[in-house]
Amino acid sequence: MKLSRRRFLHLAAGAVALPAVSRIARAQAYPSRPMHLIVGAAPGGGSDIFARMLGQWLSERLGQQFVIENRSGASNNIATEAVVRALADGYTLLLAASSNAINATLYDKLKFNFIRDIVPVAGIVRVPHVMVVNPSFPAKTVPEFIAYAKANSGKLSMGSAGNGVPSHMSGELFKIIVGVNMVHVPYRGIAPALTDLLGGQLQVVFADMAASIEFIKAGSLRGLAVTTAVRSEALPDLPAISDFVPGYEASSWWGVGAPQSTSTDIVEKLNKEINAALADPKMKARFADLGGTVLPGSPADFGKLIADETEKWSKVVRFAGLKAD
Repeated sequence: MKLSRRRFLHLAAGAVALPAVSRIARAQAYPSRPMHLIVGAAPGGGSDIFARMLGQWLSERLGQQFVIENRSGASNNIATEAVVRALADGYTLLLAASSNAINATLYDKLKFNFIRDIVPVAGIVRVPHVMVVNPSFPAKTVPEFIAYAKANSGKLSMGSAGNGVPSHMSGELFKIIVGVNMVHVPYRGIAPALTDLLGGQLQVVFADMAASIEFIKAGSLRGLAVTTAVRSEALPDLPAISDFVPGYEASSWWGVGAPQSTSTDIVEKLNKEINAALADPKMKARFADLGGTVLPGSPADFGKLIADETEKWSKVVRFAGLKAD
């Protein structure tokens, strides 16, 4: 059977258009089943809280259950590897975090390249750390702390939630810029570090705000300053460290990433819905109550943040000679 030239061209055109039509149809139908957000932290912490807030919003907006999976360990590396190995169909997503930017240099033998293997979808929130001391500590301001630390070089202990985690890196950046020598004492989480700070076994901790804010408000710990470039609305009476140490800025941030090769249509749809959440007054207020500032923007904006943070912390890791445990 012979095809007319007109019939042949019609079929050929249809064949070319089919992939585009199928792609659009898939994007419009997405999501059609439950989605999974992989979180590299245990339930109850800041990462888990932010993930569940966003997950509930997306479940309501997209009409599908958003399952939060906690896969803690190796400073978000276990969760990241799970997403890297997942199908790039938009149903397995990563709660990307500032630790991913640090780990790129801190760990020598990762089984993935975060920037190459994870597609940035959207930023969510940035949260400051707080430079906290025991109320009995002599220094009441950042300049007084710097003067005391220099006069007692090597005698002060700086606690953190673990080697290479954001609370540790915030302190290392402070040490580098200011030029003070403090002994780093890593803990398995921020709670035991704050317990020892309360007991006077440590002199300073750069603690995440969610963990330290109630101690500060109760007066059982003294906040000296926040680590972000500007003051936090959650603790408006505390200055920023950069008020006294120009160029200093450190924080924890979170966003959403997807496996490499996830379609642009799916990424853009998720980005649109996440930005809608960040613009919602009630959601913004909930983030602010936890000391967070939302990070709206495009996938490219989030990708730039990741690249900038990776470069920044690589310099700190190398200068301080840090290695993962």
